[in-house]
Amino acid sequence: MNEAVIRWISGPVLRATTRAPFCIHESVHVGGRGLLGEVIRMRDDEITVQLFEDGTGLKPGDAVVGRGTPLSVRLGPGLLGNIFDGLLRSLGGEGRDFLVPGRFQLPPGRFLFTPRVEPGRILKGGDGFGVARVLVEGSVEQLCLIPPDKAGEVISVASAGEYDDLACVCQLRDGRGEAIEIAMSHAWPVRHPRPVARRLPVGPPLLTGQRILDTLFPVARGGKAMVPGGFGTGKTVLLETIAKWCDADVIVYLGCGERGNEMAGVLDEFPRLEDPRTGRPLMERMVVIANTSNMPVAAREASVYTGITVAEYFRDQGLKVALMADSTSRWAEALREVSGRLGELPGEAGYPAYLSTRLAEFYERAARVTTLSGKSGSLTVMGAVSPPSSDFSEPVTTQTKRYVRNFWALDRKRAQARFYPAIDPIASYSEDAEALAAWWSHEGAPAWANHRRRFLTLLEEQTRLERMARILGKDALPPAQRLTLLCAELVNEGFLRQSAFAPKDRYASPRRQIRMMGLLIRFMERAEAAVSAGVAVERIAGLSVTRRLQRMGEEIGEEEFERFDALDGLLEADFATLNAASGGEGGS
Repeated sequence: MNEAVIRWISGPVLRATTRAPFCIHESVHVGGRGLLGEVIRMRDDEITVQLFEDGTGLKPGDAVVGRGTPLSVRLGPGLLGNIFDGLLRSLGGEGRDFLVPGRFQLPPGRFLFTPRVEPGRILKGGDGFGVARVLVEGSVEQLCLIPPDKAGEVISVASAGEYDDLACVCQLRDGRGEAIEIAMSHAWPVRHPRPVARRLPVGPPLLTGQRILDTLFPVARGGKAMVPGGFGTGKTVLLETIAKWCDADVIVYLGCGERGNEMAGVLDEFPRLEDPRTGRPLMERMVVIANTSNMPVAAREASVYTGITVAEYFRDQGLKVALMADSTSRWAEALREVSGRLGELPGEAGYPAYLSTRLAEFYERAARVTTLSGKSGSLTVMGAVSPPSSDFSEPVTTQTKRYVRNFWALDRKRAQARFYPAIDPIASYSEDAEALAAWWSHEGAPAWANHRRRFLTLLEEQTRLERMARILGKDALPPAQRLTLLCAELVNEGFLRQSAFAPKDRYASPRRQIRMMGLLIRFMERAEAAVSAGVAVERIAGLSVTRRLQRMGEEIGEEEFERFDALDGLLEADFATLNAASGGEGGS
């Protein structure tokens, strides 16, 4: 066991003198309380360590003891349904300590184990050898995995029963004839991506239930998205809403450096939510990692790696995993603070020169993959960014854009107008959309790509015309342009606005989105024909169907598709009456 002596300390960073060899990223215990730290720099006989816990009371001369292993977390069946800090220490649960200095593991637990292999079988890293279940009726069944760096022939396997997740339940013989004990849980270094057999092209969309995302800016399973927005634009609420309604099998919610009151709301709300897919508690398929802004800054830097390592573990079970990181700006600020204490030359806005590299290391761990066992799994990452004063040219936003394919920009003006989700359809984009058109066609929307393009063109034209209207006045615009503004307002109000608190509108299935989009496109076609025939735009705006289309999201639920048929009939009847009264030949 290596040992060093503290020579200098400043906040979460210390330097220690040693004559024994340490390794970069080796975890260490510091001082009499065994505070957890990590070696981040070595020079001659000196190591530099960042502390993940409050170092109050440490002084020169205190011991730094190496653990001989990289910074790791223990992955197993005890993760689902629990709340942890950025070092994967439990923050909740009866009989558990809030925080114990030096502990870097989730508490051991007992689970029902059922074997899936027999003696004599050859297993490789990543293969499943059994399933584990929490001792609660109806709980989620989880696959127990051979660690990626282990392999061998099964010597013995435990019979079905109740075991501690640290107990040996499977024994292997490796190629050298040595026995390897395998438990239901195993450790893995957080900064090392878990290996996969191969990465796959983008697949089906990760459905969020939010129309503006699924229809205009969809993200593929295994994709990467960023949510930039200033204070009060709704980043946290949007990520929480996606966590509640997206079609992932497992949700990892990472609160990285966020305000304590916001995380308190998350920790209070999620355990009480009902899973819309099963009717059981949503927390049964969630892992919440909470690292608030008042926790040690170095632990904030480690929390994003902890979160994505946990997500990769569930991906390796062949599951669809979604990781929400709120917010990566706070993580970048932690990098900046530690870098400053190290005396490194600052880059743009004071961030370290390796900011871009760290962002790439994080986002590139998102992927749709073939796992080591041959299953198909995916990890989709959605990271919030908090640019100061909503300045999207600041370093974290601009560097993150290089590594994501989906940009969901939140607009302060929309948020101030209580328009949610406050996503700016002009500034946002999705590079996954083209690849997902085939999926939407298979779901019954062969014209989805054309309709999506028409919506985006309409909204862009609205922005241009509103600038003209502020100068000339809306009444001075030609009828065709006034109709464009009317249709754009209808798309905004009837389709893009979606209340997370409306019982019928908080979630929209693909089928419902297709019907709503089709009705709006049909309205536009009939309205354009009517205006060409001489009908005044004001008369079209006064139609009863126009008001009904604006409210259809909140009024027509998932199981009321016959009401869409009735609304379609009303649309045709209203335009037929309008054209007849105007002496036209109708819009059909």
